[in-house]
Amino acid sequence: MAIYAIGDVQGCYTELCRLLEKINFDPAADTLWFCGDLVNRGPDSLQTLRFVKSLGSSALTVLGNHDLHLLALYHGVAKIRITPDLHKILKSSDCAELLSWLQEQPLLHYDKKHKTVVVHAGIHPAWGLSKARKLAREVETALRGENAARFFRKMYGNKPLQWSEDLTGARRLRFITNVFTRMRYFDQLQNLDFTVNRSPRRYLRTGLTPWFQMPAKLRDDLRVLFGHWSTLPVGVYGRCFALDGGCVWGGHLVALRVDFGTEDWFFVDSHTSKPINTAEK
Repeated sequence: MAIYAIGDVQGCYTELCRLLEKINFDPAADTLWFCGDLVNRGPDSLQTLRFVKSLGSSALTVLGNHDLHLLALYHGVAKIRITPDLHKILKSSDCAELLSWLQEQPLLHYDKKHKTVVVHAGIHPAWGLSKARKLAREVETALRGENAARFFRKMYGNKPLQWSEDLTGARRLRFITNVFTRMRYFDQLQNLDFTVNRSPRRYLRTGLTPWFQMPAKLRDDLRVLFGHWSTLPVGVYGRCFALDGGCVWGGHLVALRVDFGTEDWFFVDSHTSKPINTAEK
């Protein structure tokens, strides 16, 4: 049985099908781990959701910021942008079924056997594994509960920028959500920085540090698989593996086999012609 981690699909269903053909994916024997952002900006988020859901236990996905954005729209947060791709999902006959399934997906997946953690954006350097799992469950409980609509209304925003155990309520949940789904850089004061999103090579002299280069409490024997950062070159950064190849921006869709002793990478080129830009992705 093979396990493949896949970077941000963002509605690029055709490329996903080509990638699964390339790896000879067998849903009866293999498992897919998606790094979040199944939807938005691509040509077919609806079909992507339907397909991944149809795989049942042969696939899992962690939640990304675009997935949460879709859920916020579904829960009535009206003062946020809706793309045609997401509008199609919200108007579909199986919308409630699909989004109920999506809402049950985790922010963090941990596989003990393979000593691997899957998240969308990353893990705060001040959190060990047990702490990160606990904090992920706090948010998952909130977004699945009776007050889910309130959670989504309070979810948006950059502040607070620094972790503290004293954080409570919406501010605590927002910070945790931002770490797992939006984090890229820290500044010199160890604050999250959301002002830039390009490759670290652009910011070598700015005092910004990628989250995966910060001194971390996470055990050294754990691998971290993440997506989210399409302008960061796909590859290995210490024990962290960047899988977002920017497919929706004209790059490629990426799969990484993680059950071998060594990692095997697979790529398919995008059919989209969207240029990468500096907007928040």
